[in-house]
Amino acid sequence: MSIESEIARRRTFGIISHPDAGKTTLTEKLLLFGGSIRSAGAVKSNKIRKSATSDFMEIEKQRGISVATSVMSFEYSGQLINILDTPGHKDFAEDTYRTLTAVDSVILVVDSAKGVEAQTERLMSVCRMRNTPVIIFVNKLDREGLPPFELMDELEDKLQIAVRPLTWPIGMGQSFQGVYNLHDRNVYLFQPGKTVVEDDRLLIEELEDPSLDAELGSAAVQLREEIELVDGIYDEFDVGEYLAGNLAPVFFGSALNNFGVRELLETFVRIAPPPAPRESDARLIEPDESKFSGFVFKIHANLDPRHRDRIAFLRVCSGVFEKDKPFRHVRQRKDVRFSRPYSFMAERKNVIDQAFPGDVVGLYDRGDLKIGDTLTEGESFMFRGIPSFAPEIFKELVSTDPMRSKQLEKGINQLTEEGVAQLFIQDRGRRKIIGAVGELQFEVIQYRLTNEYGAACRLQPLAYSKAVWITSNDPAAVKEFLKYRDRQIAHDKDENPVYLAESEWMLQSMIRDNPELKFHFTSEFKTSGAA
Repeated sequence: MSIESEIARRRTFGIISHPDAGKTTLTEKLLLFGGSIRSAGAVKSNKIRKSATSDFMEIEKQRGISVATSVMSFEYSGQLINILDTPGHKDFAEDTYRTLTAVDSVILVVDSAKGVEAQTERLMSVCRMRNTPVIIFVNKLDREGLPPFELMDELEDKLQIAVRPLTWPIGMGQSFQGVYNLHDRNVYLFQPGKTVVEDDRLLIEELEDPSLDAELGSAAVQLREEIELVDGIYDEFDVGEYLAGNLAPVFFGSALNNFGVRELLETFVRIAPPPAPRESDARLIEPDESKFSGFVFKIHANLDPRHRDRIAFLRVCSGVFEKDKPFRHVRQRKDVRFSRPYSFMAERKNVIDQAFPGDVVGLYDRGDLKIGDTLTEGESFMFRGIPSFAPEIFKELVSTDPMRSKQLEKGINQLTEEGVAQLFIQDRGRRKIIGAVGELQFEVIQYRLTNEYGAACRLQPLAYSKAVWITSNDPAAVKEFLKYRDRQIAHDKDENPVYLAESEWMLQSMIRDNPELKFHFTSEFKTSGAA
């Protein structure tokens, strides 16, 4: 196949949500419909559960939450679907933000009972910044929740985007019986499938079909009235407005019971965008360019603890990635090649020979790659928009077993290179400070240092409230500031100076009193040409 046809059939998207909205369950049901797995990991039982396919880290299995982005691929209706399942918890939002730079569209999952929650709003704001096309899946209709029209109003108001339902629920909770497909103008009635793909669905082609009354009784009358109201309130669905990020189609269903998931998937493959152009610091990179380019948006150490491997996740942006072919590592200004590039089904890896724009490739890495690195077929440019954010909680990493110091050093370097948290160095390397946005990040770090690296340590709280990067057009001004603020200065892993503010008031005071300095709240200045 030509590169144009390969690009046209790819759909790369992220699934995002507030914690417990059912994001990982929806991911698994999409994989079920795609034939990639035989049974789902989430079941309605208090007994010992199978772990969810996309939650493969041991701590994720124990806590029942996603703490790292998972990558999964499958084929459906002639399309190659790449799913990036992201953490829902706010403490891991930075991993989610970076993942959103590697997708072309998003499915946003909302709990029908809880409506739009705080993390949902934050994630949507990131999508709006990039005009990322968003599909909304209102989940858990098998439970009692907010009325559908009330939910639609809340989605539009809190997410600040126009919405248009493409399916509509028939009942709710125990009376939930299926969905009406507003896009195809038909009704599917079916029984809960739970852990298997549900094939026994009754299709009713017309809303006025008498068999609908026979199946639903009075609910059929209510459905017709609601559909008439929907058609009166909302304009016809405009695919162009969706692709521009101005309009979000809405689907209703229950991921746990397979209600409405097929309707979502079948519409997604028809309307979701193929790989799009990407901004670099030199020019706009088109996906159908003949020469390869891509960027690293995630790194994961110990994906397989038995082999201590370190995998860099690379989004292919243009051209064709090929096994064993030399590519330019732009930051290091040297050529690199990869003999065992992988595609993923969660933790399962398959060696590939080629990858095309939209694909996510796993690269075995010996420490040369960092988040944000660009690989090309010779041209020197860097892809933009993959920042680290200023952390707000700080703890000093203290070894409690001098005999395991090397393991601790290796572990914290690898984990912070993954983007789990940020590492700042003081006192010429003797003091290591970890910066994070949430307490749960520290729990994950300590767990992984102990269980994956055998490193004994404690994390000692520090009285800092913000870390900001410092630059200036006047090198002497930076040198002077560092000299007199030595106790509040650290360096990041790239040796960039960082000011550790003890309070918001102190930070604002420093900004006001040092106009010759620039204080950066993300690390994106490193690729923006800032002084």
